[in-house]
Amino acid sequence: MPPPAHASMATTLPWRHLLLGLAVVAIWGTNFVVIKYALIDLPPLALATLRFSLAAFPALLFIKRPVASWRNIAAYGVVIGAGQFGFLFFSMTRYISPGLASLVVQTQVFFTIGMAMLLAGERVRPFQLLAMGIALAGITLIGWHAITAGAAITPFGLVLILLAALAWAIGNIISRTAGRVDALAYMVWSSIFAVPPLIVLSLWLEGWPAVRTGLLAASWSTWAAVAWQSVGNTLFGYGVWAWLLARYPAASVTPLALLVPVFGMSASAWWLAEPLPGWKILAALLVMGGLALNVLWPRVATRWRRGHR
Repeated sequence: MPPPAHASMATTLPWRHLLLGLAVVAIWGTNFVVIKYALIDLPPLALATLRFSLAAFPALLFIKRPVASWRNIAAYGVVIGAGQFGFLFFSMTRYISPGLASLVVQTQVFFTIGMAMLLAGERVRPFQLLAMGIALAGITLIGWHAITAGAAITPFGLVLILLAALAWAIGNIISRTAGRVDALAYMVWSSIFAVPPLIVLSLWLEGWPAVRTGLLAASWSTWAAVAWQSVGNTLFGYGVWAWLLARYPAASVTPLALLVPVFGMSASAWWLAEPLPGWKILAALLVMGGLALNVLWPRVATRWRRGHR
């Protein structure tokens, strides 16, 4: 997590840093297409194993361990590795399109809010209820098409991607208990603990013959996709994001993450020819509208109150 915002922080990003933030969310969004390419050769859990192995090593030799307990770091690694990415990669084999995956997994925001209410006693605010209702309408629309059409997503795929979002939310709660630690170091060191359960699950559910066949069949583009998971998403993405959050208020940086599904759905349509029918666009607007309301409303309300004093 980033250090607390200081009063001397600039509230707006200069254009160079804005472009840097946009580059990060573009990488995170288009990565769903990269995952799809990697899954052509590699079984999903084997891909997740490689992703976290390369995220941890050799980076941990150069990045100091974050100031958090081993128990916390291990719990985060297991939940994010075996949970979030295990479900995500498996769902993307044939149960959900990359574009929809990039959208639906963002429901982790609302899972996180719900878990914070249950575990930490946080009170939900009216605008959060409205935001969750709008996003739920979009998920319901996606679920309806999963049942009636099942082209871009199946009911099983929707369940899997929601489980990935739930695991992400659990990881968010775990990381919050770690306190204010370096986000990049936290991700790198926790990746160590994601590898053992992923290896066990891969050998158990996929089997060594399938893993071996995938490794032998992997082309240079597959290995590039695997490296991109680790270097692009983890080292560059989380590193730059943490750097921006250390210099600007979270309210100036985090809204950029709303563009991840935009890049995800656009890239999937461009490179994979994923159709964008009206129902999918409407569902995306509903889900992203709920996310935007949840993220931006506190800022808007604060400015409105200041302007009417």
